[in-house]
Amino acid sequence: MPDTLEPLIFDLVEWIEREPRSYGDVIEAWRTSCPRLTVWEDAIDRGFVQRLANGSGGMSVVVTEAGRLFLCERRAGAISSLGRSS
Repeated sequence: MPDTLEPLIFDLVEWIEREPRSYGDVIEAWRTSCPRLTVWEDAIDRGFVQRLANGSGGMSVVVTEAGRLFLCERRAGAISSLGRSS
């Protein structure tokens, strides 16, 4: 399953990186009832995203430095593999 989850974790972290997201928006968009698809939980456990209290009493979700590094590495790997397939 890790090979299946990596692209989904990448999608989640990239989506959060694009613009600020509320915790409610993230959970609504990424929750699943499938115990094998733990995308949100894995992103939190790996330290790629974190929840922060915002000024209005709610929670925001942001990408961490580890998450940015994960995105950079995945993007570099994708570019590298494109060059090899030519």
